Amino acid sequence: MENEMLSNLLSEKNIEKVTSLIVDFTPKIISAVLLLILGWWLIKFINRIVKRFFKKSDYDETLERFVADLINWGLKIVLFTTVVMQLGVASSSLVAMLGAAGLAIGLALQGSLSNFAGGVLILMFKPYKIGDLIEAQGQMGTVKEISIFTTKLLTGGNQQVVIPNGKLSNDTIKNYSAEDTRKDILTFGISYDSDIKKAKEVLLKIVNEHELTLREPAPEVFVANLGDSSVDLSLRFWAKTEDFWALHFYVLETAKEQLEAAGISIPYPHIQVVKA
Repeated sequence: MENEMLSNLLSEKNIEKVTSLIVDFTPKIISAVLLLILGWWLIKFINRIVKRFFKKSDYDETLERFVADLINWGLKIVLFTTVVMQLGVASSSLVAMLGAAGLAIGLALQGSLSNFAGGVLILMFKPYKIGDLIEAQGQMGTVKEISIFTTKLLTGGNQQVVIPNGKLSNDTIKNYSAEDTRKDILTFGISYDSDIKKAKEVLLKIVNEHELTLREPAPEVFVANLGDSSVDLSLRFWAKTEDFWALHFYVLETAKEQLEAAGISIPYPHIQVVKA
């Protein structure tokens, strides 16, 4: 009998405690949820304002996206901290918890932190920007996006390549769009029986008569090598970076046609079969 009364008493006390906790904690949960919803909406609103600001201004596109990402993640961290504190977690405990979590996350995400640091270095030193044609990490493509952790390239075959910023900031990058002009170097092999002077005149005429060829520095052609089966002529000319490939492919095709039309022989490998 006494055991039953004690059990009932304990049950009533437990119920009272649970009820008291629910009554005390429910307003905090409701306010934290409301704060989360309101904060999330406010973050989206601020992100829209930031995007509108950058659209109206004349800042570098790389800087715009990087700053927008930083603002977005920074606001989310502030919101998370505020919501946790609203649930009743003391600020000192929260700082200790964030410190421990930061250490654990830092050890687990060393690569990501390296990529973040790489993104900052890319933003500071600007080895490339959005729209540049670059070659790095064995990949070549046009820079489509530079985010906090990665850089996205669009290859000539319309394939997307994602490269971590950490690797890009610590390795060689070849930027084909860094300068306004580019120099093209093409080699044409002619037979030893062909007229070198005439071949040089044909090649120079092709590039000099094309409107995309820059006059300064002037195009030039000279004998670059005496090969086993050909005399190699090196044709060098300059073009604006945006016109480079159009002129490059034009000269290749036209040179073959006009050299052959001028009676200049272009040697190619022959297979000689000797009968026993």
